[in-house]
Amino acid sequence: MPLAFKRILLKLSGEALAGEKGFGVDTTRIHSMAAEISDLHKLGVEIALVVGGGNFFRGVAEQARDMDRVSADHMGMLATVINALALQDALEKQNIYTRVMSAIEMNQVAEPYIRRRALRHLEKGRIVIFAAGTGNPYFSTDTAASLRATEIKADVIMKATRVNGIYDADPRLVTDAKMFETISYLDMLKLGLKVMDATAVSLCRENNLPIIVFNLNVQGNIKRVVQGEKIGSLVSA
Repeated sequence: MPLAFKRILLKLSGEALAGEKGFGVDTTRIHSMAAEISDLHKLGVEIALVVGGGNFFRGVAEQARDMDRVSADHMGMLATVINALALQDALEKQNIYTRVMSAIEMNQVAEPYIRRRALRHLEKGRIVIFAAGTGNPYFSTDTAASLRATEIKADVIMKATRVNGIYDADPRLVTDAKMFETISYLDMLKLGLKVMDATAVSLCRENNLPIIVFNLNVQGNIKRVVQGEKIGSLVSA
């Protein structure tokens, strides 16, 4: 089957790695995810990943309420590095060469993020995991995903969530919430939909980078999206 996208950036939330536990890393969940990513890799897709850190710590969450925002954001960035290393381990157990590149230098555990080196890894068929966000406070991992996807000239950002796509209200709370099969960047910003923050959406809009929001909990969905099946919601111009 022909591929709709040759180079993708897959954005995973930290919560996705926690599975049913809600905190930390669920090894069963992470290995099943790695197996799905491995299937994709075998098709010849060039894969970059950005993973959040919400399963450990989130700079804007209740747990950081009385903290300095910059310190809290740095803690959140370090949480993404823990997740990136866990993902790297799971992917290497699938016999895929994987590199973690961190926006905060920590040479003992990850390579520093250098754009040209990242592109070389992708060209050589390695999976690249971008950790530590953008390295700056006040920016979310969604913004980091948009930035890195633009830098590596990805064909699409695939944002994995726990629902089927983008809705006009939270489908877990509102039974008749309406799902958008397609939506423009502008409408997403105007409606204030909380799927991705405004900075991330604006960056994609400026660079005409499509976003596909889909349900990660349905087995095989990652592969279906890359093969061009109409799954989830497409955000484009």
